[in-house]
Amino acid sequence: MVKTILVVDDFQDIIISVKCVLEDATKEYQVIGVDSGEKCLQVLDGDHLPDLILLDIMMPGMSGWDVAARIKENDRWSAVPIVFLTALGDDMSAGLGLLASEDYIVKPFDIVKLKECVKRILAARSV
Repeated sequence: MVKTILVVDDFQDIIISVKCVLEDATKEYQVIGVDSGEKCLQVLDGDHLPDLILLDIMMPGMSGWDVAARIKENDRWSAVPIVFLTALGDDMSAGLGLLASEDYIVKPFDIVKLKECVKRILAARSV
């Protein structure tokens, strides 16, 4: 069954890169991209929840921190795993990020590590 991954990033190039990396020949994943935290919450308000959210932290308007908090507060959304995919590579941000998410990946990201992270998290949810 195809897994849906929601990528939330204000840079379209990141959304396109993740889509190209994950929507490969295996057709295991469908990637949906939005460019703001507000649009992420609109998607989550829809009928079908994604299986995983890749979330940037530094975005105009609603930050990734704020989006993650809103997701965790909502009973319907809180089980959707979040992976921060961000340029914030300092120790404090990474430590806080790991408290609020399943994993923390710093941009520029390693393609192999991103694929492994997604596969690991989705496999754990299938158990």
